[in-house]
Amino acid sequence: MTAPLRLIFAGTPEFAAAHLDTLLAGPHQVVACYTQPDRPAGRGKKLKPSPVKERALAAGLPVHQPQSLKDPAEQTLLAEYQADVMVVVAYGLLLPQAILDTPRLGCINVHASLLPRWRGAAPIQRAIEAGDSESGVTIMQMDSGLDTGAMLTKARCAITPNDTGASLHDKLQALGGPALANTLTQLAQGGAQPQAQDDSQSNYAAKISKAEAELDWHQSAVQLERKIRAFNPFPVAFCRPETTPDTRIRVWQASIGPATSASAGTITEIGDDYIGVACGAGSLQLTQLQLPGKRALPVADLLRGNAAMFQLGERFAQPEAHS
Repeated sequence: MTAPLRLIFAGTPEFAAAHLDTLLAGPHQVVACYTQPDRPAGRGKKLKPSPVKERALAAGLPVHQPQSLKDPAEQTLLAEYQADVMVVVAYGLLLPQAILDTPRLGCINVHASLLPRWRGAAPIQRAIEAGDSESGVTIMQMDSGLDTGAMLTKARCAITPNDTGASLHDKLQALGGPALANTLTQLAQGGAQPQAQDDSQSNYAAKISKAEAELDWHQSAVQLERKIRAFNPFPVAFCRPETTPDTRIRVWQASIGPATSASAGTITEIGDDYIGVACGAGSLQLTQLQLPGKRALPVADLLRGNAAMFQLGERFAQPEAHS
């Protein structure tokens, strides 16, 4: 029987907390948790702890929330835990080399992509947006680069035509826990086999800005349909009527419609349960929308009280760069 490892866990959102749950149920000892400082949330902007902090406190673990790990005092504190491995999952802070070198077996990261395909902050959304047919989780040995470390374990899943950012997130979250547990077993037994990444196959999954969630009707219907799925549930794609450009209509669901010769952004159809809009190539059928201050509704329900907002021949505005 291999001796259990002493682990430090670093992570912040629910995706990370699910992996912490896996570790707490496993044979290894989590000796401390690191997470982002509490952030203002909700209408009252009260400070809210991260999901990882909530889980860690419930488990009676020490929790640290430094603004940075570059401070020598923070580095000394972390070293005092004498961890074998530091497990990092969507933590949100850069680890300086001094931290990477501290645990006996280094730091490992659970990354929501089949590396080296998508490195960076938003691999789940970028995979859907790009039309990838598969995704997965990679457990890697961390180094000083951005998601460039040697790969230890991969777990794969298909991206279906109906997957959203939310559904793919949940698939990868379910894959990550077992993959992490297997990797720790390999490390504990000395059987891990790191594999270098092929840098030529990498793409940068840039953090998503709210501005890029606006639909650019010059793009093809295929591109826009992918973006809508990728940005559901955050930041959620949106469009603006040309007549009232300050009105943001969030687009939660859409499907690809027939070809049309109408100019991009023009409403070409009003169906019972969709609104057809011309794109740079093809058309998009909007099927679930959310008006400002309202809840998201199927278009069939939305049209009953708001039909005047959507008229044949009217247009949606283009993003600023295309206005």
